[in-house]
Amino acid sequence: MTASGSGLDPHISPAAALYQVARVARVRKLDPAVVRQLVERHIEGRSLGFLGEPRVNVLALNLALDKR
Repeated sequence: MTASGSGLDPHISPAAALYQVARVARVRKLDPAVVRQLVERHIEGRSLGFLGEPRVNVLALNLALDKR
């Protein structure tokens, strides 16, 4: 997975993370279903239930992928 365009924000949108599933699975030699499942587990909701947008913490997701 990759960081935001600025490289400063550790989050990307769930859509951006899901878009990269096939590529990440191929590079890491993992089943795409496993990568998709990890992405879905790392989707964080809105802050306080209403602020911002759902997001994926790229660092946490990469650490989970490294454990595979």
